[in-house]
Amino acid sequence: MTHPYDLYWMHHALLLAYHAQYHGEIPIGAVLVIRDHLISKGWNQPIRLNDPTAHAEITSLREAGRVIQNYRLVNSTLYVTMEPCLMCFGAIIHSRVKRLVYGTSNTKHETINTLKYIQKTLKIHHNIQIESGILEKECKTVLNQFFRYQRIKNNLIS
Repeated sequence: MTHPYDLYWMHHALLLAYHAQYHGEIPIGAVLVIRDHLISKGWNQPIRLNDPTAHAEITSLREAGRVIQNYRLVNSTLYVTMEPCLMCFGAIIHSRVKRLVYGTSNTKHETINTLKYIQKTLKIHHNIQIESGILEKECKTVLNQFFRYQRIKNNLIS
């Protein structure tokens, strides 16, 4: 069920996606909220940090754990501009995020349907409410623009 603040928080995540893009990273942003209060924010940083795990979701979860002094982020909602990958979804499960809201699907991997199946078959004890399509057009546009620019840039260099 969509909540009244979903658009508001997804706009925050989208701004962070633009921040990542400005720094040459794949434009994905994330914010973690508890009781409609911003706890943490993250954006893709694997290139800058030389860390393959520095995805927007992971950086937001790490900051949230430090802020609330607990790795279990119960009653939280994580807003992400793109559907999380398998690694990030695993971290979301382990951190006990209550609700995941994402903007656009990851058309390369489409992990959520796979993960819903995994949650059912492996009987994972923590079920996450998943919402999708919030600001989908805007989230998809920033990604498409980024990859279009990368293809043009690569063609000019080679």
